[in-house]
Amino acid sequence: MDKTTEKQIIRDGMNVFERVVKRLFDIVCSFVGILFLSPIYICVYIVMRCKETGPVIFEQERIGYKGKPFKIYKYRTMCLESEDDGEPKLAQKNDERLTTVGKFLREHHLDELPQLWNVLKGDMSFVGPRPERKYFIDKIMERNPNYEYLYLVRPGITSPATVYNGYTDTFEKMLTRLEMDLEYLQKRSLLLDIKIIFVTVFNIVKGKKI
Repeated sequence: MDKTTEKQIIRDGMNVFERVVKRLFDIVCSFVGILFLSPIYICVYIVMRCKETGPVIFEQERIGYKGKPFKIYKYRTMCLESEDDGEPKLAQKNDERLTTVGKFLREHHLDELPQLWNVLKGDMSFVGPRPERKYFIDKIMERNPNYEYLYLVRPGITSPATVYNGYTDTFEKMLTRLEMDLEYLQKRSLLLDIKIIFVTVFNIVKGKKI
């Protein structure tokens, strides 16, 4: 029988001032990032238009801050028929549904660049729990109802779980990721966020798959 975690009382580790500074950081850095990386956006768009069929940008509904749904943006990396049967599937490291260009984008984390727009809009933050689809959230909450505490914060592009838990390609890893996200929620601070950003950038530069 699957073990179910009991509901706990979990509080946000950041105070009001830190949350305001964090949001200002997100706005400024996402805006600057979009401007600075605009040549890469243009290059990826041209390559995808030349090599692939279908939309360049992939949109998918995720559940975010305060439990509200939002559209997350990525460069499309999978074939158009990736979920034709209507059942959500977890992406795998070497997923056979990846397109040729999509595989390159995934390996170099370029598929995540459109999420800077999500950060600028306020859907997401640079650092925070990765947002998930309701289908998987419902399954996770059957095992661990504490997931709803993640609604206290904006989801993020990266997080301690992203850096240290590896690619989340199984349900068990999703449960582990949740435990790490809840720990981050309780301990988070501006200093911790800066550390996670630097570790993430360092790992990407080294070519580590996260």
